[in-house]
Amino acid sequence: MTAHGSSSATAPDHRVVLTEVVVEGGGWAEALPDLEAISAAAADALTAENPPDLKAGTIVLLFTDDEAVRRLNHDFRDQDKPTNVLSFPADPGDLAYLPEGEVLPLGDIALAFETCRGEAARDGKSLKDHVTHLVVHGMLHIFGYDHLDDGSASEMEGLEIRVLARLGVDDPY
Repeated sequence: MTAHGSSSATAPDHRVVLTEVVVEGGGWAEALPDLEAISAAAADALTAENPPDLKAGTIVLLFTDDEAVRRLNHDFRDQDKPTNVLSFPADPGDLAYLPEGEVLPLGDIALAFETCRGEAARDGKSLKDHVTHLVVHGMLHIFGYDHLDDGSASEMEGLEIRVLARLGVDDPY
């Protein structure tokens, strides 16, 4: 397992700070050696878009394999299969004892290599663009956005499209 990146002790207002990008196999390091830069660019573009629910804090990204994501999906969502991205927003109750001045942990995101690579190939997208989209998508879930109904899906997808356009990534929909 390799960990990359760190942040300062405090986060400026309306800034997503990635404290840690963890790469633990699955072929990520060989396929996309610039995962830290991809993740930071996604956070910067989301910050620049400044959606109303954006909070200052930290998000940890785990780039792993299908088996690890399958286990997470099983344990936390009762679905025994891999998926492309999972988001785990921090529980506000767990933050009650956060020391003053500490950066607010916003949540964790996990991405599955084989699933992401397969989807990119199937859809004729570069792996980098697809992963950028999924990182943005995961971050929006951290901030409470969802796609459970047409209205919320339209809002979330519109925001994704605008954030990705800032990064030069085509509309994924």
